[in-house]
Amino acid sequence: MNPVDLHVHSNQSDGSVSPAALVDLAIQKRLSAFALTDHDTTAGLKEAVAAGRKKGIEVIPGIEFSTGYSLPDAIGQPGKEKDIHIVGLFIEEDAPGFQDALRFFVEERSRRNKRLCERLQADGIAISCEALQDAFPHSVLTRGHYARFLLDHGYVKSLPEAFERYLGDHTGYFVPREKITPCQAVRLILSARGIPVLAHPVLYHMASDDLARLVGQLKEAGLVALETLYASYSAAESRQMRRLARRFDLLPSGGSDFHGKSKPGLEMGTGYGSLFVPADVLDTLKEKRKELFHV
Repeated sequence: MNPVDLHVHSNQSDGSVSPAALVDLAIQKRLSAFALTDHDTTAGLKEAVAAGRKKGIEVIPGIEFSTGYSLPDAIGQPGKEKDIHIVGLFIEEDAPGFQDALRFFVEERSRRNKRLCERLQADGIAISCEALQDAFPHSVLTRGHYARFLLDHGYVKSLPEAFERYLGDHTGYFVPREKITPCQAVRLILSARGIPVLAHPVLYHMASDDLARLVGQLKEAGLVALETLYASYSAAESRQMRRLARRFDLLPSGGSDFHGKSKPGLEMGTGYGSLFVPADVLDTLKEKRKELFHV
């Protein structure tokens, strides 16, 4: 059976491909299914699912939450906050209260975006929330959109330069936003009868004990799976993630984290060339969802 991709973004968040066009791309890539997991929004799900039904490919409705997690310092007190991503698969976007919860993320992004524009404007950069929304209509604005705007208007020569000079956490322009915790995201996904997945754990660059502590806390909150397969993992990193999943009795998941033009060279389904997520990964997650929610 053809492979699947359980971590994909559209232009409804910080990708460059429309939800319906992702369906065509998935068919071109010979995928049997993919999950649309835009950042903090479900805006593209109905379009993608409808296009998938029309063209005979399964689209799993999903989401990816950006959450804040404070690592304990040397004396056990909360230290610097890390950005931890939790993917939700099979979510029911119209579940009671779910869209109300999502409005929190929209409001926080709007506040952060306004302050970020003000800081960039103070240094002579002609940017505004209105100009960004005109450039990226119907999208939830992220720092990826800022990077593309700065590139398109000649302020930087590459997307990495935009983050290095203006958008990274280490820059003087950075504006933090209030986030829910990873455990809260897990519970929110479960409330929508979705399967919560810890996204790309390797990318957090956490010590083994710290990562295990996080995964243990998430398991207690109801975490079901973690990404053992991911576009940028080495073979050794995939093995490490499989061991971590087994240790906490979690199911494997995986995907490319495809964004289109925002991540040049990263392809849907195959990542940087060697990614392969077997269809039985999806089958196992489906069976777990039936067990949890009797659907």
